[in-house]
Amino acid sequence: MVLICYIHLNPTRSGLVNDLKELDKYPWTGHSAILGRRQNPLIPNSVKRNTPRNRPVNSRNLRNLRTDPVKNNKKSLAEKTIEDVLLHFGDRLPEARRRYQHFVKQGVDQGTRPELQGGGLARSAGGDKRGLLGRKKEEREKGDERILGSGDFVIQALKGANELHERSIKYRISLDELIKKVSKNRKIDTKDLISSKRKQEISNTRAIISYLAAIELSCSGAKIASALGLSEKSVSRCIERGKKLLDNDKKLLEYLQ
Repeated sequence: MVLICYIHLNPTRSGLVNDLKELDKYPWTGHSAILGRRQNPLIPNSVKRNTPRNRPVNSRNLRNLRTDPVKNNKKSLAEKTIEDVLLHFGDRLPEARRRYQHFVKQGVDQGTRPELQGGGLARSAGGDKRGLLGRKKEEREKGDERILGSGDFVIQALKGANELHERSIKYRISLDELIKKVSKNRKIDTKDLISSKRKQEISNTRAIISYLAAIELSCSGAKIASALGLSEKSVSRCIERGKKLLDNDKKLLEYLQ
């Protein structure tokens, strides 16, 4: 609940809106859609038709609506997300919206909170690690750009996902170096790698790079997408395909050495 509030107050902290009244109508966050003040443009056909099926929340009893498998299967992700948020604040729609709005109002004066900035101390400082230099290795707060929270939470999350934390330190290789190394070994021109070509060998090379970069080097999907000239959605598919390739050939990990 705190995180929901913090994220939706970003426009007020950055000065994009002057007060909560403006925030309630601001179109570039989910806040106005949660309150029902604006139609969410991510909901299919919402502009053309305002039928019950296309409204962000179409029942006054949220919990019954959320557990109805027939109605639930017809909803977009945006609709389900709005309902999921409101269920943190109550089962009935008017009450949930009222409580949500009050909770956001209480968070206005909290300012910037480092523990909600993501990835531990180093990332919260914008990647500046100078503040960690005086600490012993075991005392340094861990960071991972995919995970929002303190260093302790980062470690906990990575252990829960059955991953080794700080793999990017274990493997001292950059994403650019990984791309060059894998491409050279597999005899793929880097120009072909970032092109729209879909030959199997090129696709497999992209998949291997994506998986190793995301899982072993803790690179974000956005960073991998930019380096390979792909969309983040395509990177997600590459990671899945790369996992299958790695499962069948563990020697591919040698690219990280």
